[in-house]
Amino acid sequence: MKKIVILASGSGSNAENIIRFFQHHPNILVDSVWSNKQEAFVLERAERLNIEAHYFSRDEFISTDRLFNEFKKREIDLIVLAGFLLLLPQKFVREFLVVNIHPALLPSYGGKGMYGAHIHQAVITNKEIESGITIHLVDEVYDHGKVLFQAKCVVDPQDTPESLAKKIHELEMEHFPRTIEALLKSKP
Repeated sequence: MKKIVILASGSGSNAENIIRFFQHHPNILVDSVWSNKQEAFVLERAERLNIEAHYFSRDEFISTDRLFNEFKKREIDLIVLAGFLLLLPQKFVREFLVVNIHPALLPSYGGKGMYGAHIHQAVITNKEIESGITIHLVDEVYDHGKVLFQAKCVVDPQDTPESLAKKIHELEMEHFPRTIEALLKSKP
């Protein structure tokens, strides 16, 4: 059985979608959900779906080995970043397979500070004709690792950051769990 841990900082719609996708999977299990925001709704979503939910502080994440050791003990096969905004310490990306979803077509609109509405506003301001999602492996640089999958959508002249976010969210819901499954199936 392959085990996933999800790191998230926000409401957790992607996390919930992933949990539901793998709920009855014969070979893949969502082990737990972890958030660096104590009030993040993702923790409540996980608990409602009978998945362990844990909070950790930023300092604890950066300065201690608690999470690293916990993930090793649990024999985690994949760390999934689902709206997780902190840069992972190097030891995580060296020891674990880590995947992230980014709400733009990398390498454009990536890097520190490029998340959520900031990205969608930049795409619209620059009069881009398309946007989309990028699912990629994580390395030591924000939004930089090997691209596993991209999906595109049209950016209409009348789009707002909110309407573009809705299109992007639909792509995330459709493709993130399937890409995770394909990644894990490809690993021995």
